Amino acid sequence: MPANRKLGKATDVRMAMLSQQVTDLIEKGRIETTVDRAKEVRPLAEKMITLGKKNTLASRRQALAFMTREDAVTRMFTVLAPIYADRNGGYTRILRLGVRRGDAAEMALIELVDADKIAAADAEAEKAKQEAEKAAKKSRK
Repeated sequence: MPANRKLGKATDVRMAMLSQQVTDLIEKGRIETTVDRAKEVRPLAEKMITLGKKNTLASRRQALAFMTREDAVTRMFTVLAPIYADRNGGYTRILRLGVRRGDAAEMALIELVDADKIAAADAEAEKAKQEAEKAAKKSRK
């Protein structure tokens, strides 16, 4: 584990939580969490994106072993990896938001950089998916 913060959890629970947060970050592009958790998620998310840039069967299986949803892995390999192909690390940023009202925990927003390129690629992928569905529906008739 990158910085060995225990975050008040047992190892298996902590790794499951971080795996879920990395999956959500890849899928949604940004998540809001505490600063300590964001600092733990960052190196894991960057490792996953680096695996996506390799784009081999072995790297896909490693990503599937860590991340919790297959569609997030597919998004990482098809949408995010081409965007970050020429970038050597630094795929995420952490923005501090202040303290949480209930327990005064310091909150942060962790997000993927180049959000405008990602949004455009997502829109293009969605359009291609709709056209493929339309063509499949037309061929059934």
